[in-house]
Amino acid sequence: MGGSAATLLGVCLQLAAGAAAPLFVPAASFSLAWQHSIEQVRWEEDYRVDQHGQLEATAARIKGSAAGMEPPEDAVYAAGWYHYSPQERYPGQLRLTRSEFVPDYEWCDAQGCRPLSALLPRDGGVTLLWGCQAPNTTSTTTED
Repeated sequence: MGGSAATLLGVCLQLAAGAAAPLFVPAASFSLAWQHSIEQVRWEEDYRVDQHGQLEATAARIKGSAAGMEPPEDAVYAAGWYHYSPQERYPGQLRLTRSEFVPDYEWCDAQGCRPLSALLPRDGGVTLLWGCQAPNTTSTTTED
């Protein structure tokens, strides 16, 4: 049995103002979606976690356009959406502002779509998101 266990990759989520350990979400790929608070235009971004645990932006879409929300020049309009490739392919870490005055981000993965708060409650501040590997789950605990 000399083989090594495969590393489980996914996403880590953490409240920027909190001291709690990051939450690990096993997801090789996912989408984030949100509604612009003023113009009510939906944005969607697709990500994957590469074999090195790095977050990679793979595609993005905007449902229409509005004042101050023009799609990039290279966007292609199809079926009501402007499709484009994100300029920053490897963002490292996302900083998601999650105000209580607007609907939360929507998280979509292989299990379907749900509010990001179903994974990590929001505190009205910033949530950090980055590619990571599962924490070591083979630790031993000692009871007093």
